[in-house]
Amino acid sequence: MKFGFDIDDTLINLREHAFHIYNKKLNQNIALEVFHDLTQVEIHEPFGMTAEEGSLMWNNSLEEIYYTDCPPYPNAVEILQELSNQGHEIYYITARPLEHAERTKMWMREQGFPVNDENFFCGMKDQHKVNIIQKLHLDYYFDDKPDVLNTLEDENVKIYVKNQSYNQNLTIPRLKDWFEVKRIMEEISSKNIV
Repeated sequence: MKFGFDIDDTLINLREHAFHIYNKKLNQNIALEVFHDLTQVEIHEPFGMTAEEGSLMWNNSLEEIYYTDCPPYPNAVEILQELSNQGHEIYYITARPLEHAERTKMWMREQGFPVNDENFFCGMKDQHKVNIIQKLHLDYYFDDKPDVLNTLEDENVKIYVKNQSYNQNLTIPRLKDWFEVKRIMEEISSKNIV
């Protein structure tokens, strides 16, 4: 089987990590509850920034956001290792800027994610992500962004949304914990036995 994964806010808790960085850089102490109530992907509003200021802050903080101690979601590394060990193909499809591709692969390997260079796609906007997903003929795809997942609903790929405060309006199957992928793997195994 072919499994595709977005990285940021799907496999790793990037926005919350960035929220902590913003608090530190801006010498603020905005509660995490505020972050968990956000209904949009962007995190700048609680800090009183305009969209332009938020974009500038994000872009100026990318090194720290991407390559410091951003934690993978619980069970994500172990589940992807298990999928890989069972012979499934693992693909990463991320909108991270292309100039971050090599360091992102290295960082992910350091975290324990199974990364195969040929199965790593980086530096694309949402529509390009959809095109890559279609070309790969994935069996399963996991992402957090409504714009990507809504476009895939009519495709021949089983999609799951990684639960986030800004994607609550989606009605597709929701993944709250990576351990839930064990159930999907068991379903695949039982289908292969029959």
